[in-house]
Amino acid sequence: MTLPPRQHDILELARERGYVSIDELAQAFAVTPQTIRRDINQLADQGLLRRTHGGAASESSSTQNTAYSMRAGQMREEKQRIAAAIAAHIPDHASLFINIGTTTEAIARELLGHKGLKIITNNLHVAAQLSAKADFEVLLAGGTVRSDGGIVGQAAVDFIQQFKVDFALVGISGIDEDGSLLDFDYQEVRVSQAIIQNARQALLAVDSSKFGRNAVVRLGSVALVDRVFTDAAPSAAINRLLVEHKVHLDLV
Repeated sequence: MTLPPRQHDILELARERGYVSIDELAQAFAVTPQTIRRDINQLADQGLLRRTHGGAASESSSTQNTAYSMRAGQMREEKQRIAAAIAAHIPDHASLFINIGTTTEAIARELLGHKGLKIITNNLHVAAQLSAKADFEVLLAGGTVRSDGGIVGQAAVDFIQQFKVDFALVGISGIDEDGSLLDFDYQEVRVSQAIIQNARQALLAVDSSKFGRNAVVRLGSVALVDRVFTDAAPSAAINRLLVEHKVHLDLV
C-alpha cells in the first residue's frame, strides 16, 4: 500500500504517540484543519487509524507493523545504493553506532562483508543481522522496545554515552529547508543526538524523499554531521548549508 507523503507521516506520528490531535497536525504540516480531517478520514476508511474527537489514534499493533513494512518498501533501490556507498566508506575493524531506521538496516546488511567491526546499536534488526558474523562484536542498548524494533528511552541514552566510536551511521525522517534534522519520536531523537555526539564522524543516510519532509521533533542542524549520503541533489537552500558548514555531499 502506498500512501501520499503527508498521510504516511500522520500515520507514523500516530503510531509513535498513540494519539495525535487535528490542531497539532495542521500546525506541523502547515495545512488547514480541514485538510487534516480529510487525511484522517481516508486513513480511517482504510483501517489504518481510528477517528477520535479532535484527532486520531493508532488502531492497533497490526497498524504499527504495516507502517514499518511500508517504510521498508519505500525507495528500496535508492536505500540500497546509499547503503553500499556508506559501507564502502567504513574500514575493517572500525567501531560504529547505528541508529533506528530502514536505511540503516540496509547499511547493516552491506557491512556483513567487513571484518572485525564493533557495533553499538539501538536497533534490534541491526543487532540480529550483524550478530551472525562471528568476528563482529555487537552491543545492544537497553530501554523501551518499539514495535518496529527500535529501542528508546533514558536507559538507551545512558548506554550510548559510555562509548566513543569511529563512525555514527544515522538515518532521519526529514530535513527541513533550514537544515533542521527532523523526526517523529522525541525519545528516538534523544538517542540519535547521543549517537552523533559520541562519534568521531557522523554519516547521514537519507534518501531524496526526506528533503523538505515535515516531522515534529528537531534533532539539530545538518551541520552536526560530517557527510550526507543521498540519491539525488537536495534543494539549493540545503546545498548552501552543506557547503557553508563543510558537510560533504555524496551522491549515489
